[in-house]
Amino acid sequence: MVKLLLHYRASAGFRAMLEEAAPTGIELVVVGEADTELLARELPDTDVLLHVLEPVTAAMIASGPRLKLIQKIGVGVNTIDLDTADAAGIAVANMPGTNSRAVAEMALTLMLAVLRRVTYLDPLTRSGRGWEPDLALMDGVGEIAGRTIGLVGFGAVPRLLAPILDAMGADILFTARSPQKSEHASQVDLDTLLERSDIVSLHVPLTDETTQMIDGGAIEKMKPGAIIINTARGPLIDEEALVNALESGRLRGAGLDVFGEEPVDPQHRMLALPNIVVMPHMAWLTPETLRRSLVMAFENSRRIAAGEELLHRVG
Repeated sequence: MVKLLLHYRASAGFRAMLEEAAPTGIELVVVGEADTELLARELPDTDVLLHVLEPVTAAMIASGPRLKLIQKIGVGVNTIDLDTADAAGIAVANMPGTNSRAVAEMALTLMLAVLRRVTYLDPLTRSGRGWEPDLALMDGVGEIAGRTIGLVGFGAVPRLLAPILDAMGADILFTARSPQKSEHASQVDLDTLLERSDIVSLHVPLTDETTQMIDGGAIEKMKPGAIIINTARGPLIDEEALVNALESGRLRGAGLDVFGEEPVDPQHRMLALPNIVVMPHMAWLTPETLRRSLVMAFENSRRIAAGEELLHRVG
């Protein structure tokens, strides 16, 4: 029997999906991120930790002497203490591709929501004042068609976005660490992308090199009135520089699913701005993503028990 611990506040639907999909020989325990007492009881005899967002710290790893695998539900492993896991002989694996379509759709959703002022007009309409908007704000609405959209990074998510944006009439640029080919987009360097794009969408992992890659200097290179979208990792952006640019009108708007600190402080200056659309790091979260993720999680659990090579091992 292999014990899996899902460290996530799973919905009733997700729990039902887990019970239905769990193969024979798997004991599955669900522990909400805030339930530290239950985690302390369940972790010591856990073989596989299914990690979502709550950081896997050195202390957590030390509390799981039987741990053989930390399986990320998603792609980014920056929330896992990889050095401690490696020192303890614990494998780490992720799931590239399982949430790409969901994240691509959210990036597009945020682009449209910012362009069309959805979060401003929705409550205005509900209050009966939808036909009396601030005309200065309405001068800032627009369409995808005819705009240049820059995709920073060209992995699975931007590769899904590029043909969709192309079909909508956008001109698409992208950056990549090595030469790439696309019939829907043109590869350029980052400075060129920032200078030419009406919308900049971030799709790179969080590393020492990419941390705060969109800082005050990068924002100064962007077109006046540009929009920035981030469905990757919050620390890619210098949030103070972003807020200053949004307040001054240097940038038209922003759509963010991720933040430097999560959950985001409800008193954060950016949340008071009318030209920003925010989501709680849920771009990845759909039932379809979860189904794909469970298939891989259970397969890697079987493999770790059988001593076989893991899918997408990163540590």
